[in-house]
This record gives sequence, C-alpha cells and structure tokens, in this order.
Amino acid sequence: MKNLDDLLSEGVRGRRVLVRADLNVPLDGDRITDDGRVRASLPTLRKLTEAGARVVVTAHLGRPKGAPDPQYSLAPVARRLGELLGTEVPLAGDLVGESAKSVVAGQADGSVALLENVRFDARETSKDDAERAALADELAALVGPDAAFVSDGFGVVHRKQASVYDVAKRLPAFAGGLVLAEVEVLRTLTGDPKRPYAVVLGGSKVSDKLGVITALLPKVDKLLIGGGMAYTFLAAQGHDVGKSLLQSDQLDNTRQLLAEHGDKLVLPVDVVVADRFAADADTRTVGAAEIPADWMGLDIGPRSVELFAGILRGAATVFWNGPAGVFEFPAFAEGTRGVAQAIVDSDSFSVVGGGDSAAAVRTLGLPEDGFSHISTGGGASLEYLEGKDLPGVAVLEGER
Repeated sequence: MKNLDDLLSEGVRGRRVLVRADLNVPLDGDRITDDGRVRASLPTLRKLTEAGARVVVTAHLGRPKGAPDPQYSLAPVARRLGELLGTEVPLAGDLVGESAKSVVAGQADGSVALLENVRFDARETSKDDAERAALADELAALVGPDAAFVSDGFGVVHRKQASVYDVAKRLPAFAGGLVLAEVEVLRTLTGDPKRPYAVVLGGSKVSDKLGVITALLPKVDKLLIGGGMAYTFLAAQGHDVGKSLLQSDQLDNTRQLLAEHGDKLVLPVDVVVADRFAADADTRTVGAAEIPADWMGLDIGPRSVELFAGILRGAATVFWNGPAGVFEFPAFAEGTRGVAQAIVDSDSFSVVGGGDSAAAVRTLGLPEDGFSHISTGGGASLEYLEGKDLPGVAVLEGER
C-alpha cells in the first residue's frame, strides 16, 4: 500500500491533506484523562506540516447518535492537539458545513485544522452505501481536487465508514505512519512469530473475545485468561463464581475450548474478591475455586500473577489485550500491574493490543518503551488477529 513517504515524495506544499485520525480519548467532563491517542497522531501530522501541507483532520469521539451533542465535541482534543503541536488548531463548528468551509479556506501552508466530530453526521456510520458515499463526496469537495487522503486512525480501520473507507476511494489514499506500523506489527504476529508465543486476554466478556480466542489457540503456545471473562471459564470448570461476572450463554463454548485446548489455556488460580463493586469495598484473596457466594471477583490474585509472569518472562513473543482486573480501582490493579511488569521484564517482542490495556500502562505508570509496540486500536487489532478483513486497510491496498 502507498504510505506517507510516497505522498511526501510527490510534494505536499500548499496542498490540502485530509487525515483520518483516531482521537477518541477518554474524558472527564471536558478534561482528557489519557491523551495517548492524541500523542500517537503527532508524527504523521508533524511530517505533513513540516512539508508545508494544509492538514485537515477528521476524527470521532464517543458514540453520538448521528447528531451534534456538546458532550462529544472535539473541542478538548483541539486544545490538547494545539498544545502538543505548539500552535493553535482551530476547530470547525461542523463537519462539512459553512464553518468547516471557512476554517479550511483560511488555512496557511503548514497548518492543522480539526473538523467537528465526524459521527455528528449519521451518514458516517450508515450501512447504506449511498449515504456514506454522499458524505465522502462532501469531505472530498471540502479539501478540493488536488487533495490527498491519509488514513492514520488504526482504531477505526475495521469499520466501513465514510471517513475511513469511502473517502479513500475518492482521493489519492496513503497509509499514515501509525497505520503502517500497526499493520506491520500485526503481520509479524500472524506470520511466523518467535516462540514461545504467549497471549494474555482480559476484559469483561467471553463473547467479545470468542472469535480471537478460537483463532489464536491453534497458533499460540499459551493463552492466559484474566479479567471478567475468566469467571465464565472457571464456571465452565464447575466452580461457583459467586456474584462475579458470568456469561451463562457462553458456558458451552468455554467448555469446548477447555476440552480441546486445555493444555494451552491458563486460568487464574486465585482471585481478589470484593463484597461489592466499589473502590472502597471489603476485599480478600481466595482460591479460584473458593469464591464466596455473595462476593465477586475483581482481579487475579498474587499466585495467579506469579503463574502468568513465569510464562510471560519465558516467552519470545507476547500479545496482551485486556486488563486482568478492574485496574481503575487501586485495590484491584495489582493483577494488571503484575502482568504488565512481567512483559516489561521479559526479552520478548511484545505488543499491547490497545484500548484498556494501553490506558492501564499509562495509568499505572509503567514505561511505555518497555513494550515493543502499543497499539491504538484494540478492536482493529483483535479483528486482524482473528483473520477478518479490515475495510480501511483493504481500500489502501487497492480495493476499489
């Protein structure tokens, strides 16, 4: 696929370049609590501005219902992006309307402007090809006939959306540095990874990860299960999991996985339980088969951490997606911290699969350079490893 260097070799001074970035950051009111995705967008933006391009960024935030919603405005992102770039980043008040046209028309060479949340327009995520095409036509018209498109939001390339897929069919399209790096890393994992190859999967629901678990088990040496979904696996083994998160409709699937791949699946041997879901709950550590009836498991215990860590320290390749517990509460963060630290301490080629895992690395103060790669797209990473086609990548590779 053509990449950013190919575009820069063509020359971009004075040209408008529409960049689809992933700036979907967590907010507390209008305060960004983790700016990792904003910082990840900087290398591509800087290369373009230093080459004199007029950069127009489109991105989404949250899940607005196809109409403007102030709580999902990109205003906090525009402020943070400006701080990091050291220059004002004007935010258009709309996506393709009069405000966007005015902001884009007023750009100078080497500047960056941000369009308002692309998901304020229902056509962005429409299943109707014609509706998405109409929005893509307007985005292409906004930046003009000499413009180019750079796809740099890996977190959305698994979505067939107007600003990801359809625009790439209307403008000369290039992979940004972030998307290119992500694809190269994931190809390493799906090609011939160095062994032992260990995968750690956490998160809340088995149903969310069933596809990737099924796809990975034949390929990995060990697959470690943590997070809320571990309790469905423990229940499938016949253990009482109390009030822990349990997907009863997935018990048959987990029993089958355990029967077919019990030698590869590694489950917690102890857990930290709580009498309620709260930061100040009463807690205790119990064996994985000894969860009290009125308590819930919210983290893996210290023996599980040591079990997982031993496997991870000896691995040559590691992929981690999903926290081991409710790391947002300090009382239930040690499992995730222990897993992450073991990966840092290993000599493995290590990939953190985006989403909550990447947030946990930063929240817990772990060194980001302790991992070979931290993905910005959890869902996209999982779908790639599951073997699914990613529309936003396929279109860059020449699908028309």
